[in-house]
Order: sequence, then structure tokens, then C-alpha cells
Amino acid sequence: MGWLREMMLEGLEYFFALTGSYGYAIILLTVAIRTVLLPFTVLQTRSTLKMQELSPKVEALKKKYKNDAARLNKEIMELWKKNKVNPLSGCFLLLIQLPFFFAFFQVLSSYSYHGPASFLWIEHLGKPDSLYILPALAAITTYWQSKIAMPSTPEAASQQAFMLYGMPIFILAISVKFAAGLALYWVVQNIYGIVQQYLMPKSKTVKEGAAESR
Repeated sequence: MGWLREMMLEGLEYFFALTGSYGYAIILLTVAIRTVLLPFTVLQTRSTLKMQELSPKVEALKKKYKNDAARLNKEIMELWKKNKVNPLSGCFLLLIQLPFFFAFFQVLSSYSYHGPASFLWIEHLGKPDSLYILPALAAITTYWQSKIAMPSTPEAASQQAFMLYGMPIFILAISVKFAAGLALYWVVQNIYGIVQQYLMPKSKTVKEGAAESR
């Protein structure tokens, strides 16, 4: 974790020297990190699309074994395993991001600002947001990103319920108590992920469902 903390610190210093604003420095650092993580996002998206494509087969199994829950779960797990699909793929990227989040937390907890630390309505990025706007945005965008990244199957949704609802609450609690810069970092990386998710190609199953709903 030490090397990651040093990398975050150097990145913050570099972008501050470039922009003269700690707010913009945090935003640019976040975009840089998410761009580095892009290959992991692609892998996650492929797994999610595969699950969506398998959704009709899952529905067929549910009809076939509707009176045998144990057999149904076994058949669904075997189907996912055969097609090399991970039902927790929607949480994968979020878990990868957490070490960066905690490394940045360590940086900000003892950081000595070399210039103005205010940004937009925030009086000081090293202190909590007194208006609670960033904590709210951090929680909302965490839920949003997790929701759209989750495979659209009931089985996957039930397995990811904790990440979907628990993580936003966790992020909200941290954002309220600690540096606003940390919340800003989390909000920006969530927005990056949300935009990226909407730009990613959709599976054939999802496209057909969208066309039928029109």
C-alpha cells in the first residue's frame, strides 16, 4: 500500500503544479487512475454482457426446475461455470478501486496544502463538506454505478445486494466524517465509470428487450 500512497501523492502534486487548483488536481488524478484501470473495466463488461446473453437459458432452467430450488441453483451455477461467467462481476471493478480510495485517504489525512484548498462551495478540501453535498453525491453515484454494472438477472442481483446497498452507505459514512477531497475523488471516479458504462456496447439480449419496450 505504501507504493500506491506515494503514487497518489506524486500525482496530486503534479496536477496541482499543472493547474494551480487542488480541486482540479484531484479530478485529473481521478481520471488518470480510471484510465489506467480501463482494461479491468473491459473485462468486467464482457462478463456482464455474457451473463445478460445467458439470461434466456437461465429463465428456461427456472421453468424446468421451478419445483426444485436446489437443482435449479445447481444448474444455474453449472451454466455460469461452463460459460466462464462470474455472477459477482459487477462488484469486481468497485473492489479494485478501494485500494486507491484508501491510499488517497492516507494521503489527505496528513497532507500539507501548499496553496488555496477551497473548491467551488467547499471551503477546504482537507476538511469535511459542511453542506454534505459531496457525501450525498458519493453515495448516489456509488449506487448508480453498481446498479448499471450489475448483470440484469435476479440471481446476480440477489448475490450483489450487499454491494449495491451496503457500499453506498459505507461511502456516505466515510465522506461525511473525512476530507471533502476524498469525497470529490470518489464522485468523479463514479461519474467516469457511469459514463463509460453507458458508452460500452450492450448485449443482444438487452438490445432486444429495449426494442420490445418501445
